[in-house]
Amino acid sequence: MPTLATTVNGLKLPNPFIIGSGPPGTNANVIGKAFDEGWGAVVAKTISLDASKVINVAPRYARLRTDKSKEIFGWQNIELISDRPFKVWMDEFKQLKDKYPKGIVIASIMEEYNKDAWIEIVEKTQATGIDAFELNFSCPHGLPERKMGAAMGQDCAIMEEVCKWVMSASKVPVWAKLTPNVTHIQDGCAAALRAGCQGVSAINTILCVTSVDLDTLRPEPTVEGYTTPGGYSCSAVRPIALRMVKECAEVIRDQFPGRTLSAIGGVESGADAAQFILLGGDTVQVCTGVMKMGYDMVKRMSDELLNFMSKHKFEKIEDFKGHSLQYFTTHAELVRMQAEAKERAAKAKAGVAKDTDWKGDEFVKQTESLSRN
Repeated sequence: MPTLATTVNGLKLPNPFIIGSGPPGTNANVIGKAFDEGWGAVVAKTISLDASKVINVAPRYARLRTDKSKEIFGWQNIELISDRPFKVWMDEFKQLKDKYPKGIVIASIMEEYNKDAWIEIVEKTQATGIDAFELNFSCPHGLPERKMGAAMGQDCAIMEEVCKWVMSASKVPVWAKLTPNVTHIQDGCAAALRAGCQGVSAINTILCVTSVDLDTLRPEPTVEGYTTPGGYSCSAVRPIALRMVKECAEVIRDQFPGRTLSAIGGVESGADAAQFILLGGDTVQVCTGVMKMGYDMVKRMSDELLNFMSKHKFEKIEDFKGHSLQYFTTHAELVRMQAEAKERAAKAKAGVAKDTDWKGDEFVKQTESLSRN
């Protein structure tokens, strides 16, 4: 019987499905709901030492739907990190670990380019008993003037330096959450792992403008007649996320064996999760999917992933993690392989062209190829 239980950086998870940082992990109440429904772990909404500067607006979401079924396939948000006081989070992390001692709580943290601030938030947060950190280097909107989020993650040298600060203080595993809003995500992946992070998470949302209302002529989501570009998620980003996860997995395979990858990007089913794991993900995170379908979707996804594993006779996640990476090559190599295949097919069709082509173990078949009836 296959099992979804897996161990990642020493963290024992009942399954590889993790709540991604965002509204589904915005307080102890909803995090508890996630554990009750059976999620493998929860990444809480990103916190900082000073939440007073975090002011959200409404509306802050804009969604794209298919014309006929009206199914949501694209989701933009201009939501910021948590606006709840740091002390409240410290209390709630302690409460969560008391109530769910086996529940894996991952604290997502973000700070400005200030070593003392990063050290402080790490030391105070890990004292609550949380199980791991995810460093938010990738929020594509909000607070760029403070050099936070993607503004930091787009500079590999700065991100590597900050990761080293965190690693000097952290006593629990650390994942760096990478921004997709770069030319080569591999560079950020390597920078974080060089600094000592046990793993990376990828991808965060893609900076976008989803639409313009053709009646009002205003871009969405409109706040007092104006808006700002935001982060794009949902199933529409999955092909891009798969490519970037593949690129990060290759960096890990080739340069940092043993490090881990938490895959993110439009996961809504067990089949989606299987694809990310086949491309090197140790775990898969879901955020927007929960906002669409609810916390109980983990049960369906788990069943679907188990069915996939049974079909291919995989007993555990490790049996197929990264399996499909071997099937990527260059376009030039595709051309070469196809030319060779065509040449082989042509020779086979031609049969015996000269006496040296006869083979003992194919003699009858070759004879047939030369016969008209």
